[in-house]
Amino acid sequence: MDIPISSRDFRCLQLACVALGLVAGSIIIGVSISKAAAAVGGIFIGAAGLGLLILAYPFLKSRFNLDHILPMIGSLRIHPQPGADHGEGRSSTNGNKEGARSSLSTVSRTLEKLKPGGRGTGEG
Repeated sequence: MDIPISSRDFRCLQLACVALGLVAGSIIIGVSISKAAAAVGGIFIGAAGLGLLILAYPFLKSRFNLDHILPMIGSLRIHPQPGADHGEGRSSTNGNKEGARSSLSTVSRTLEKLKPGGRGTGEG
């Protein structure tokens, strides 16, 4: 049996469900003693947030013209610039392999100096 419902009534029902989810989640988190109960309250709040997003999506789509924005966001890629990152322990003139060898030799020299009875190489 189908009962006709207007879109305004449907939106009001959606908004009421979102409000109920927010209130229920807040109450559950507020009175919970254990972390598991607080997690259940967080699930209620998350579901309410998703419901709010579903409710607001048609407005956001028309307002911000998401048909043009979403494909652009999906095609974004990060392209690191080679040689732009010179972290600690790296020389700007050495490449990756040379920098790793230099760091390894520095560590080796330090360990030799720290050995009991070890003299080290005299560099320093």
